[in-house]
Amino acid sequence: QVQLVESGGGLVQPGGSLRLSCAASGFTLDYYRIGWFRQAPGKEREGVLCISRGDGITYLTDAVKGRFTISRDRAKNTAYLQMNSLEPDDTAVYYCATSRNYGCSGSTREYVYWGQGTQVTVSS
Repeated sequence: QVQLVESGGGLVQPGGSLRLSCAASGFTLDYYRIGWFRQAPGKEREGVLCISRGDGITYLTDAVKGRFTISRDRAKNTAYLQMNSLEPDDTAVYYCATSRNYGCSGSTREYVYWGQGTQVTVSS
C-alpha cells in the first residue's frame, strides 16, 4: 500500500523551529520528487519547497527563503522540512506530496501521492 505519513507538527512560539518528516511506505522515494505544501484556514493550498529526483531544491514561495530547508534521507525513505525562525503566518496544515516527474512544480495537480497533513501552529 502506497502511503506518505507526515509527522513533527505542533505548537511553537514565534522564532522557534520544527522539523517535519514525511515517511514513505509501499514505494521508494528515490525515483520521486517531493513537494511540501501548506494550507492555512480559508486559503488555497500553496507550495513551500520541492526537492527533485536529482536532489535539486526549489523554493515554491519566497516567504520561507532563508528560514526553511528541504532534504531527503534515501536510506530511511523519508523527506524532511526544517523550519526555523517560524512566524505566525506559517501557521497551516503542512502536506508532503510526490510524483515521478522530473524537476519541481508548485502545482498541486502535478503530484500524485499525498500525506494526511500535520498541523503547525505558531503562536505565543
